[in-house]
Formats: sequence, structure tokens, C-alpha cells
Amino acid sequence: MPELPEVENARQVVEKALGRVIVSIDDTDSFECRPHMPGDIAHALKGGKLTEACRRGKAMWCETVTADGSSGPTLGIHLGMGGRVIVTAPDSDRTSQYGGGDPHVGERDTDKPEWTRFAMTFEDGGQLRLFDKRRLGRVRLEPDIDALGPDAAEITRDDFRHRIGSSGAPLKARLLDQAAIAGVGNLLADEVLWQSEQSPSRRAKTLTTEELDELRVVLRRAIRSAIKKGGVHTGEIIPFRKADAACPRCGAPMTRGTVGGRTTWWCSREQS
Repeated sequence: MPELPEVENARQVVEKALGRVIVSIDDTDSFECRPHMPGDIAHALKGGKLTEACRRGKAMWCETVTADGSSGPTLGIHLGMGGRVIVTAPDSDRTSQYGGGDPHVGERDTDKPEWTRFAMTFEDGGQLRLFDKRRLGRVRLEPDIDALGPDAAEITRDDFRHRIGSSGAPLKARLLDQAAIAGVGNLLADEVLWQSEQSPSRRAKTLTTEELDELRVVLRRAIRSAIKKGGVHTGEIIPFRKADAACPRCGAPMTRGTVGGRTTWWCSREQS
């Protein structure tokens, strides 16, 4: 599933839909829009506007107002494994299209109408669409985000020390725990642990305060880089997460294992 950087890129795309009057919504895909019935989301949002695009970790949602300007329901948009948000400009500038989500989905692919699972049309003629070939995304009203921990890009130093450093779980498993810290997925965790030369299976509570602080600095830097470059697939170690690969830093063989239930790659020398 997409990690924090991909969702942040999608959130920035959704910002281009803010303040535009919603005239119609296609929410007929009852699987993508579950548990709502067709027409439920349209009835709740038609005539209103999206006012703010928000994100915590991998969760994204929009605040809304109704046609009379009062506060409307929250609209959650989940990209799933390969979803992509497309926002098109007004009729006066049909050449403008902005996409955010899966970087492997090309613009030509998004022309397939059968893979658009949710569409919101604005008074100016533009649209917001959730393109989802694999049909694993989700659009719903009033999503529950209370179970998520602090955002990985914004967590404070003291909070990071407590939430990561107090756990007896393997370090990678703790980073992947969305209730502890929200937004870190499998690839980002491997990238951050490789950059900081930490073993993914080391018990989190054995890290010193200095090691925890350095890990947080590396995590924030890796997130900023991935957002700028288009996703976690741009990380330095990602191309070397494969059999017979060598660590690009020291040349030692890369090792594969399972940590926290996820396939994990690490340097056999520097992260032992």
C-alpha cells in the first residue's frame, strides 16, 4: 500500500480541488464506497465544497462545507495498493491534469473510465477522480483516524523517544506500528534502518537516546526526499532489496528475512 510520501503527494493534488462547488458525484461503486449505498456520498456533498485536504500518516481526508456554508461531513480517500487521485482543471483549461498516488501509473492508463471508481464533478467543469485499477482503495464519509499515532513527518523528539524507545518489539516492527507512529511502511522502514545502520530485529528499547534522536532525523530526511522525488521507491537502498545484491555503501551481501511479518532486507555487515 502507499506510504506517507505517496499519500502526501496525493494530498497536495487534492488541494487543487478545494473551494470548487460540487455539482455531481459518481459513487456507484458500492465496493470502493462501502459501507455507503450508491448516492449516499453524493447526497451528503452535492452543492458543497472541499475546504481542506488533510493527512496523518497514510490516512487522507477532506473537510467540507455544505451549500449553505455550514460544516459538512469529512470525506476520507484511501488509495489502496495502487490508487491515484486525478484532479482536472476547469473547462477553460482542459490540458491541465494533476495526479498523485502510485508513481507507476502513467497518464495514459488513467484514461480508462472503467478504472475510475469515484468521481466528483465541479461547477467549473473540472473533476476529482479516484483511479484504482486494482479496486483496493476506499472512499467513505467520516473515516476513523483516532487509532493512528502521530504523523511520522511531524512527531516531536520526546514523543518519538517514548513511542519507539519504550517498546520491546523489534525496531522495524515498532516503526511499522501505525498506532505508535503513523505513515511508515515496509520500504520506508528498510530505507531508514539502512541509512541509520540499525538492525531491523534489534529491540527498540535497547536504543540509546542519541540513537533514537538520530533515527528520527534520518526518518524525517528520508520522508522529505521521497516526497520530493515522487515516492518511497526512490530510496537509496530500494534497488538493492533483491537476491545477490550487495550493499551500495560497503559492498557486503544484502540479507533477506522476515521482521514484524514483513519481508525485510538489510546489510549483512553494517546492520548485523
